[in-house]
Amino acid sequence: MVTFSAGSAGAAETPIPRPLPNQAELEALTARFAPVEIRVELAALPAHERQALTRLIQASKLIDGIYLRQVSPSNTSIMLDLTQDESPLGKARLHYFVLNKGPWSELDKDRPFLPNVGARSPAANFYPIDAQREEVDRWIRSLTDKQRTDATGFFTTIRRTPDGKLTAVPYSIEYQGELQEASRLLSEAAALTSQPTLKSFLDKRAKAFLSNDYFESDIAWMELNASIEPTIGPYEVYEDEWFNYKAAFESFIAVVDSKETEKLARFGKELQGLEDKLPIEARFRKKIGGLSPIRVVNLVYSAGDGYHGIQSAAFNLPNDERVVAAKGSKRVMLHNFQQAKFASVLMPLAKLTLSPSDQALVSFDSFFTHILMHELMHGLGPQTILVGDRETTVRQELKELNGLLEESKADISGLWALQQLMDKGVLDKKQEASMYVTFLASAFRTLRFGLNEAHAKGMAMQLNYLMDHGAVVRNSDGTFRVNVAKAKTATAGLTHDLMTIQAHGDYAAAAALVKRAVVIRPEIQEALDRTKAVAIDIEPRFVTAEELVRQ
Repeated sequence: MVTFSAGSAGAAETPIPRPLPNQAELEALTARFAPVEIRVELAALPAHERQALTRLIQASKLIDGIYLRQVSPSNTSIMLDLTQDESPLGKARLHYFVLNKGPWSELDKDRPFLPNVGARSPAANFYPIDAQREEVDRWIRSLTDKQRTDATGFFTTIRRTPDGKLTAVPYSIEYQGELQEASRLLSEAAALTSQPTLKSFLDKRAKAFLSNDYFESDIAWMELNASIEPTIGPYEVYEDEWFNYKAAFESFIAVVDSKETEKLARFGKELQGLEDKLPIEARFRKKIGGLSPIRVVNLVYSAGDGYHGIQSAAFNLPNDERVVAAKGSKRVMLHNFQQAKFASVLMPLAKLTLSPSDQALVSFDSFFTHILMHELMHGLGPQTILVGDRETTVRQELKELNGLLEESKADISGLWALQQLMDKGVLDKKQEASMYVTFLASAFRTLRFGLNEAHAKGMAMQLNYLMDHGAVVRNSDGTFRVNVAKAKTATAGLTHDLMTIQAHGDYAAAAALVKRAVVIRPEIQEALDRTKAVAIDIEPRFVTAEELVRQ
């Protein structure tokens, strides 16, 4: 029997002391991730482009090391100890450590599975280990505007000076050793490629690693149009559970699927129209930045914040509000990962949680299209806002609640937007029922991530809202079905509520909503309990990437 089980409450709980998992239990925990070999066809790439790709994979391994340090100051030494333990238990511990990028089980409310590690810090390793959140917050409020910008920026850690005062340290200093080597590898990749926009991005990102100024390289990434699609650097802020200020390093190295990318090009043309129709006050709508490209890719390698626990199916970057205002944001769809998740997780789940009539409506096209629209909707709605007469951002005002509200917004407004496109004739309206039903199946998939994860918290909020409004109905046999007519109204209503909180930067309203809505109800838990034999997510094994590096 597995020692850990995912909890059902959204509020923080005092961990219950329990024995650490033994070898068999660790292997059972690991088995919740279905092993998938990731092979990508690279025959169309010339030899020099494959060599550039190899440099990017090598740089990504350095990114992995930086991320380990960002999660915890003890991670590097713990991993070194584990690599030296050749016992079966030691190997099982190392395997699960690599999956979680730390000694805490992400699917089990971050419960430790190694001895003597303590609780996972919500501050990660971005702030002094002896600091309190209130101390840092008070210090930030005491700063000048320029100092506050540095302290709350994506690309600094907060450390203590020799006299004990707080100070901001640029990532280029904090992670100097790794970033110098990663910069060298990116420069070598830039010299190898013959693709101008790829060369430009790699050159500029190599310089950004040393200068700590990522703006120009983010612009170059938005303009990137090449067969190789690298995303490498500090991006997502979810690891900073104190304030959502600090960006974690990640890497996604991929090759573009040109045919699938061309199919989705029409979606980018619809964004301004969707923004103009958002179910919020007109004064909160905005003009969309110019590019907003969509790329469908097959992932060759991922690292850092891009590889731990639940694997990404897509992403929407950059997060720098200045870049989004100037250029929009890019949506990257990980086609091979989505196919693996659909086959290994979603279809088996649907058979256990949905009514027989709804099971037949679950489709990969609906799964793929909603993930795309989820990423598109990250770029729509309030971002830079006014609170009183002060210009700020949703991220800065909602702090640690920003992540889960933003993920919930992207999910539910993605459904709303797909309905708009169906009503307009851009998408086939025959897919309407499939879209809502596939979303419901995916809701159960996401809830199994555990309520310490932003996407799962956001999904709990959505599912409870849909049930309260009759859009999702529980059958007498414990399975669930969708009422499509009520779902249309409910998606618009929740989109309005979430975006309005964001537009006002209303932390108190966000906190009240989270406290009320981020729970897993008994009837949902009962359905989840039936799915224990189904993998929760995939464990990628990057066969093609390792073959490239060995060559």
